[in-house]
Amino acid sequence: MKNVIFITFLLAFVNSIAAQTKVSGIVVDNTNQPVPYANIVFKGSKTGVVSNEDGRFYIESPDNYSFLTVSFVGFPTKEVKLPKQVNYDFKIVMSEGNSLNEVVIFTGKTSKKNNPALDILRKIWERRRKNGLKMFKQYQYDKYEKVEFDMNTIDSAFMTNKIFKGMEFVFKNVDTSKVTGKTYLPIFINETLSEFYGDNETKKTKEILKANKNSGLGSGDGVNAFIKDLYTDFDVYENYLKFFDKSFTSPLSKTGIDVYNYVLTDTAVIDNKLCYNIVFYPRRKSELTFKGDFWVNDTTFAIKKINMAVTKSANINWVKDIYIEQEFEVLNDSVFLPTRDYMMSDFALNKKEKSKGVYGKRSTLYRNFKFNEKKPDKFFKDEVNYIDNSVYNKSNDFWTENRFEKLSKDEVGIYKLIDTLKNVKRFKQAYKLISILGSGYIEFDKYNFDFGPIFSSVGFNEVEGFRLRAGGRTYFGPNDLWRLQGFTAYGIDDNKFKYGISGKWMVNKKNRIIILGGNRRDIEQIGASLTTTNDVLGRSFASSALFTTGNNGKLTNINLSTVAIEMEPVKNLIFQLGFSYRTLESASPTFKLDYFTDDTFTTTRSDVKQSEINIQVEYTPKKKTVGYGVERLEIDNRYSRFFVNFSQGFKGAIDSDFEYQKIQLYYKQPIVIGAIGRSNLIMELGKTFGQVPLGLMSIVPGNQTYFTIENTFNNLNFYEFVVDQYTTLQWEHDFQGKIFARIPLLRKLNLREIVGVRGVYGSVSDENKAINASGLVYVAPEKPYWEYSAGIGNIFKVFRLDFTWRGNYRDVPETSNFTIKGSFGFYF
Repeated sequence: MKNVIFITFLLAFVNSIAAQTKVSGIVVDNTNQPVPYANIVFKGSKTGVVSNEDGRFYIESPDNYSFLTVSFVGFPTKEVKLPKQVNYDFKIVMSEGNSLNEVVIFTGKTSKKNNPALDILRKIWERRRKNGLKMFKQYQYDKYEKVEFDMNTIDSAFMTNKIFKGMEFVFKNVDTSKVTGKTYLPIFINETLSEFYGDNETKKTKEILKANKNSGLGSGDGVNAFIKDLYTDFDVYENYLKFFDKSFTSPLSKTGIDVYNYVLTDTAVIDNKLCYNIVFYPRRKSELTFKGDFWVNDTTFAIKKINMAVTKSANINWVKDIYIEQEFEVLNDSVFLPTRDYMMSDFALNKKEKSKGVYGKRSTLYRNFKFNEKKPDKFFKDEVNYIDNSVYNKSNDFWTENRFEKLSKDEVGIYKLIDTLKNVKRFKQAYKLISILGSGYIEFDKYNFDFGPIFSSVGFNEVEGFRLRAGGRTYFGPNDLWRLQGFTAYGIDDNKFKYGISGKWMVNKKNRIIILGGNRRDIEQIGASLTTTNDVLGRSFASSALFTTGNNGKLTNINLSTVAIEMEPVKNLIFQLGFSYRTLESASPTFKLDYFTDDTFTTTRSDVKQSEINIQVEYTPKKKTVGYGVERLEIDNRYSRFFVNFSQGFKGAIDSDFEYQKIQLYYKQPIVIGAIGRSNLIMELGKTFGQVPLGLMSIVPGNQTYFTIENTFNNLNFYEFVVDQYTTLQWEHDFQGKIFARIPLLRKLNLREIVGVRGVYGSVSDENKAINASGLVYVAPEKPYWEYSAGIGNIFKVFRLDFTWRGNYRDVPETSNFTIKGSFGFYF
């Protein structure tokens, strides 16, 4: 996939549809203070919105209306006449009532007692597992989904920008958002048709893609997977709704009383069913909550319709607005089924009213429901490596016949205009630049070759000085069945060339049986991680960072050759059997790997030659990937990982020096704890059986860079702890701004608080200590070492600082008891 998320921020185009009645403005009280979360409705209709926390709103309808009805607790309902059909900067002044003795008045925070809205909410909780699709043992339906991206806040200055030279025709017409009232230009559309199956008894689901089509920016499964990750499905009855890697408290959550205000505002008959209307809005700013309203049936207490919008103060980056609509139809007296979802997101660099950005709009329609038709268990089993390219090549006649609703003029125009844009030289240049930034590779399509990755071109360490690196890979497409890649590097100080080359070939697509191998001669910090693999082209950040602290000279010349075969018999369960041969030798005159070779401990040797067989098992449930070739792109890292590696070293095989067995286990578990945030738990275990020298020992990974690196200890130096058996445990929790949101002076900064603890226990056998001739004293954390940290994230939206303290071993010379490290990242 050619990084669709970046491309959507680049270009644009058009056609227009004008609504008959449009109003944008602000609601204020008689002191001219904004009235947040006021309910604004076209009189005589069900078309309404809720003002934001600044009192601003936008509402439109394809019908003609002359009056607005505005209501909010503590004020009498007001009818406002519209001077014309299109009204901008419209000001509505609410006057406080003088004779409201017969009703309970809620101002600001509503009461948690004697509130009829909460009585209704409790009945929704009681019935939420008995409504809709949850009423049936099994269910299935047909689904049509349409996702569109639009460049918004288009003005004359934007249209005359030099970046659009040669593409001015895309600005012939613009449209106006029904949610925000801003002008926009459609730039991308993706359509999917699928069949969805669910089993409430086994908790299994499966979605079968039947057809997919998009406007040409990227293609196939990559685009579809990107959209699925960006716009995950949701159930409003759940306590927490997950959008953009954040857990928002649902207005129907059992914890909603603590974070929302609820007001019962109206009753009405909808589809011959009496329904209550409840408005909700946040109790506090900066929390991940919504404002909006819902209609709920008076007997089944099933939701008929809900509208939600995320408040601008919510602690989420790059997203200015999120607006959600969900509608249900009445199948019979007690069954309410989803018919349509609509979600609109306004992606922008900041949340200022006039900031430019990109709308992402998803519409989902459902039909042809069937119930209690049980499928066998094997039906829900995921295919390991299956792709049906025919679903991406359906004809226009097929789409005309099968899409659930006709495309608008805008949407039809997207397909036509993108085809035109792809032949414009300026567009192709911009597209290529964004692709390079997204993938890190410069593409030479004519030769089916990519140069890169460009972000690892320069490094520095004490042995090589500045290190220059150039590499590349074959690339015929994202689903290549074979791939060759390699690099060469040169050290300015040591005046030596290094290289690496590897190849992969998928011999069986169904079970992903892959043969791989390669060779690398390089300089490496071999003590940079505990759980290791034989990745020929892998390189530690510890030995290639531009800036480090303390001594960074404990580097090793490594010559590694590997051959392996791997297979994936079950989705996300991978087995690998491999053979490797390596030689190790110190790369620095100040660092030795020497060991004794005789029983009298008088003869030493400085190099290690070792043959080894490895058996690896990796299980990553719920991992999402893109592509079906030898290399796949991971959509995200929000999945568990279980990894086991067993190594058998042979003495005498190809002049190998040592016989040993090594077992390593790695377990990672991300844990989402609702509104409290997200935890990450990592555990590693390992043990080496047999006598081995320093080069084959396990080194507890220190971190002498200025940046936070996962699986390392921030306050340890390289080679500070040496072990042949170990246990590590790391826990980190991101509160995602939950604490800072309650501190008035920090609330507006949208900072996020992170805490963590890391510990390691290990030892070294007497026989491994006995052959050590390196001059390095083996120190093992037999008294467990631990360190703790507190961090501040989301600084300027992209930076994080971690403050780390040693819990013990505080008197070790030339070490740090306190460090500050940072990291960059683009996160929602």
